[in-house]
Amino acid sequence: MTDAAPPTIFSARRRAARAARAQVLQQQADAAQWLGEAMVEDMLDRIAFMRLEPARVLILGVGSTTLGRALERDGIRVTVAEPEAIDLERPMPFGDFGLIVSLAALDVINDLPGALIHQRAALAPGGVMLAGMIGAGSLPRLRSALLAADGERPAARLHPAVDARSGAGLLQRAGFARQVADAWTLRLRYGALDTLVADLRAQGLTSTLADSAPPLTRTGLDRARKAFLADADDDGRVIETLEILTLTGWKD
Repeated sequence: MTDAAPPTIFSARRRAARAARAQVLQQQADAAQWLGEAMVEDMLDRIAFMRLEPARVLILGVGSTTLGRALERDGIRVTVAEPEAIDLERPMPFGDFGLIVSLAALDVINDLPGALIHQRAALAPGGVMLAGMIGAGSLPRLRSALLAADGERPAARLHPAVDARSGAGLLQRAGFARQVADAWTLRLRYGALDTLVADLRAQGLTSTLADSAPPLTRTGLDRARKAFLADADDDGRVIETLEILTLTGWKD
């Protein structure tokens, strides 16, 4: 008896379109890059703290080129792969890596347990996987604003996400010998809902849900804008937060 296929929460077509649009937007001089910059800095700190000295590294996701260049300066052989170019829900086309780092690459995977299993299989014995993801509890102001926009009939507009407790369970299920899941908070300051949405779009962070929500009405969008800036400071700005979940797994 075979296991049932995972539910289709995310659309591969919408994910590819989102990535293509972000690639174009990133060519603009003022394109937002705060997610990749923050994740790369965090991963470099973790690699240094853990005193990892892998011979070969695979990097996936946002900021992967920047992280790859930093590691290459230490003489490490780096392979950078765009998540859209390979199917993360199938076995990796390459392997024997001492370290695999994924940066917001696993956030919109339907079969996340399977993807973690495939990453573990691509590690060399004793290898480590570091996976940074947008965690549960992220974008609370945006979430509240969208609920205000929809009124009594809220639609699913933001992605479901994994918390630290569930993340540790996923690592154990994937067969990692040791597992650690922890989270940290990225704080952002905004004066308009539209600016936040534009920044999310430029970094490939907008919705890829298979069941897309209906577009907001003009009235709903006005309600969302007002709700987003509720309790703004004297400068007319509010703090929005992202929880960054990091999964660390070791292979025997």
